Amino acid sequence: MTETDPRPFVGEPLALDLLNTRWKEHGHDEDLLDSPSGLHVWLAGHGLADRFPADTASLEAVLLAREALSAAVTAPGSASAARQVDDVLAHGRIRPTLTAEGPGEATEFEDPAWGAAWTAARDYLRLLTTAADRIRLCDQPDCIRYFFDTSRNGGRRWCSMALCGNRAKAARHYARTRHTGV
Repeated sequence: MTETDPRPFVGEPLALDLLNTRWKEHGHDEDLLDSPSGLHVWLAGHGLADRFPADTASLEAVLLAREALSAAVTAPGSASAARQVDDVLAHGRIRPTLTAEGPGEATEFEDPAWGAAWTAARDYLRLLTTAADRIRLCDQPDCIRYFFDTSRNGGRRWCSMALCGNRAKAARHYARTRHTGV
């Protein structure tokens, strides 16, 4: 039986969901990746548990990828952050292949422990080529979650309307009524 993902916000693209394995809940920092079992939960949530191991070596690689991605989204354009992501990407490659169905690709890793980490870093590159300006940190001041803005006008501000959007609206309402006495 697979353990349930305890995070309040899931479903983002792989790279951003890796960043969201850290979150705040009731004022406390939480980390899904504090053990190989947490890594298994994360892998299973993305259909990767059958492809990549959830062992200590894989956890270490995924944690390095998370730090590299965090640096990259925090400081876009930073040469240092780019090197960190490149260091993760150096552990795998895509090899063109010819299959019975036609052209294809095979992903290869120097060490299988780097598979999930490499896949998350590769997904970050995909997001950058799709719409780099839509990778966002939630606007709620005490939230540390990232999301990929898929709204039509690109104006999404919160990771989740139900979580952070409602908190922000309630705080604005409270501030308004407190000052006006309504």
